[in-house]
Amino acid sequence: MKLDSKYFDSVRVRRDEAKVDARALPGCDWKGCTNPGQHRAPMHRGLDGQYYLFCMDHIREFNASYNYFEGWSNDEVAAYQKESVIGHRPTWKTGANAWAHGTRANMNEQPGERGRVNDPHNFFAWRASKGPQAEASRRTLKPLERKALETLNLEVTATREMIKSRFKEQVKLHHPDLNGGDKRSEDKLREIIQAYNYLKQAGLV
Repeated sequence: MKLDSKYFDSVRVRRDEAKVDARALPGCDWKGCTNPGQHRAPMHRGLDGQYYLFCMDHIREFNASYNYFEGWSNDEVAAYQKESVIGHRPTWKTGANAWAHGTRANMNEQPGERGRVNDPHNFFAWRASKGPQAEASRRTLKPLERKALETLNLEVTATREMIKSRFKEQVKLHHPDLNGGDKRSEDKLREIIQAYNYLKQAGLV
């Protein structure tokens, strides 16, 4: 800003709020010291959030002699430092399961049932009791899928095994070599193969 600017006289210097009256500060907690305490220092391990107030000279002296691990063995200090990397939270090795970290009781299992899936609502047991035939019947078939099953002379509830078995039977039955080169048999075989391939693409085989 130029010194002859018309705005120069309107500049107001802000009062330095950092300068605090020393008489308003609490006294230094160092024994025998009467200076104001402006600097915080931790009290002891286990008293987190509680602090001493020291003057500049005594905070320096305190910091030079302060040892958070005072009274601990080297092994305890090493263990604390190792756990501090993970925030003192429990961890397990990659791939560890309930048996590795001792929480098998949470898996609703009895001894000797290792490998059993935790199924508190018995969903998998219910599904297994229905069998593959019931699973197939629950699925709504498309018209072309129904037609393909009809080509193989099968019901809509046919399982994968039934479809495969019927396909093999029909191929043997309508193969031209077994029917003297009959054209109708050859056309029927083509329909059977197309129907089976469609069911395979639809995921029913």
